[in-house]
Amino acid sequence: MDRRNFLQRSAALAALPLIPSLANAGARGAAKTSGLSSQTITVNGDRLNGWLAAFDRIGRTPTGINRVAYSEGDLAGRAFTLDLFKQSGLSPVIDAAGNIVARVPGSNPALKPIVIGSHVDSVTDGGNFDGPVGSFGAIEVARTLAERRMQLAHPLDVVVWQNEEGGTYGSRLWAGLYSEADLDKVARSGKTIREGIGLIGGDVAKLASVRRKEGDVACYLELHIEQGGLLEKASKKIGVVQGIVGLRWFEITITGFSNHAGATPMDQRQDAMLAAARFTVAVNDAIRRVPGRQVATVGRVNVTPNTTNVIPGQVVLTVDLRDIEQATIERFTQQFEQLGREIGEATGTQFKFARLTDSKPALADPRVMDWVQQSADTLKFTHQRMPSGAGHDAQEMSHLGPMGMIFVPSVGGISHSPREFSHAADITNGANVLLHAVIAADKSLR
Repeated sequence: MDRRNFLQRSAALAALPLIPSLANAGARGAAKTSGLSSQTITVNGDRLNGWLAAFDRIGRTPTGINRVAYSEGDLAGRAFTLDLFKQSGLSPVIDAAGNIVARVPGSNPALKPIVIGSHVDSVTDGGNFDGPVGSFGAIEVARTLAERRMQLAHPLDVVVWQNEEGGTYGSRLWAGLYSEADLDKVARSGKTIREGIGLIGGDVAKLASVRRKEGDVACYLELHIEQGGLLEKASKKIGVVQGIVGLRWFEITITGFSNHAGATPMDQRQDAMLAAARFTVAVNDAIRRVPGRQVATVGRVNVTPNTTNVIPGQVVLTVDLRDIEQATIERFTQQFEQLGREIGEATGTQFKFARLTDSKPALADPRVMDWVQQSADTLKFTHQRMPSGAGHDAQEMSHLGPMGMIFVPSVGGISHSPREFSHAADITNGANVLLHAVIAADKSLR
């Protein structure tokens, strides 16, 4: 089924009347589900994919999905998501960090919560599946459990994190991994994190109230699209995530001297753009020269004065460096800084490095990987263990308890693009694995 047909079919399903309340739904369905075991319970895939199709309209522009944190599109997406919580019989609250949180009580209130969720904000000109698949999948899992009248022993927290794409701020605030200076950083919407938190219903003055410590979470599970092409290439349905790469973002300011483009001889120039170009190529060469899965990307370049007949006097560019090993990140950090010094000397420019984001690699807990793998086996889905090349809120949640992730295939390995797409059947498969992994975790952790 192509993307257009998927959206048309799913939008029609999304328009169908939703169950008014989980309590009533469970009572009506009790006779049908009597004796239903955790091995046969499944989510309502049509409903889940219908939600995603309806959500595709929010923040949709001619160039892609635009729901960057704290923008009008983000606010509309959060309102849609809050309504899904309520329609599904959940009671969401917005915590002080701006996260949307709903707790399903467990039979043993003394137990720590199992936490599931993802995000609904997007990158600029992104797609509709990065984040919403896991967020709506988590809501669907909670709804399915209630409709089947299955209560976990553990409380179940369904969380939609705020501003994942801008630096996993919602989950970092839970884990206490931030500074006051972080709150004054500017998001892509033009608002500071501090302003954004207030705009979406949080309260910066009460951030201490959301702070968790290690052991406060029984475990964390997140469903997500792969955002790469490994599963599709291997013809596997489920990715059992082994760990999440460390992420380090640099902003590098290269300062030269602006001068006349016609009157300044080539050997007397301090061309910041030339230095930036050499540095970009050098970064690429350095990463490719060493065997491994490390990656680095020069993704944003701002040139001053950005005029045809003036030699650029300043360039500000970003580098995104990632690897599963922290030692590799440190090694390339030193190498990039050395390249800056060498290229600066050769071009008569100066390089200044600043770190924008710094997240260490996070390994999935072996028990959580086993629950995911066993769930895939139970449901007869092919699977493979694999690292995540992208950062996720699960990375920050690993500081609070055992963490794991479930990947479903991305068509063509495309993400952060309007062409991002995952098949409805794969999304349903992933939500079913999440459901069974939650049940397995609840049994195992008691």
